[in-house]
Amino acid sequence: MLKLEHQTLNDRAYGALKQELISGGFSPGQILVIRKLAESFGISTTPIREALQRLVAERLLEMQNNRSIIVPLLSAPAFSELTRIRIAVEGLAGEMATSRMTESGLADIQAALGDMQRAIEAQDATAYLALNEAFHFAIYEHAGAPILLNMIRDLWGRVGPYLKLLMRADRYIPQSNDAHRGIVAALEQRNGPAVRASLEEDISVAAAVLCDNLHMAH
Repeated sequence: MLKLEHQTLNDRAYGALKQELISGGFSPGQILVIRKLAESFGISTTPIREALQRLVAERLLEMQNNRSIIVPLLSAPAFSELTRIRIAVEGLAGEMATSRMTESGLADIQAALGDMQRAIEAQDATAYLALNEAFHFAIYEHAGAPILLNMIRDLWGRVGPYLKLLMRADRYIPQSNDAHRGIVAALEQRNGPAVRASLEEDISVAAAVLCDNLHMAH
């Protein structure tokens, strides 16, 4: 019985750390200190250590020669490849979600769009990023495709640490909701290909801004 509880704690630590990567709670190149993470999560070091090792095995984190664990720094080619994969996979999830979208699900997504606009006007980057993540995953969860959803979570785990750099890019912030409006309009019309196209545009525009700003992470 104890082993089961121990396993649950490991899984919870793993889930929490992965969520921090997805949400941009960690920065590119940041060294993750086991003791500090254990303190912030209020648990012992063992589940944190095991969770970090799992994330290293999945290549969402990187172990250095000195055994320290860091959030990977992406090269421009790696970032470009991730972007192309995200466009394909997230576009597919959006298209699949369109026909399955419930009225209450659509209402939540419309509300998130309004909240994002208010966050932009308030220049609240932290709120915007959290809402942006919620907006995207609310759509993808309607695809009814758990394997696809896990793939998207892994991809966001790789790019999440970079997403907060978008909020430093002055030229991105005013236009950051344009593609989102297109996504919502296409969802309202139940137009799957248009949802896919707007998602592709959203990811492409953000990626282009990030490519210009990647040096900021190094």
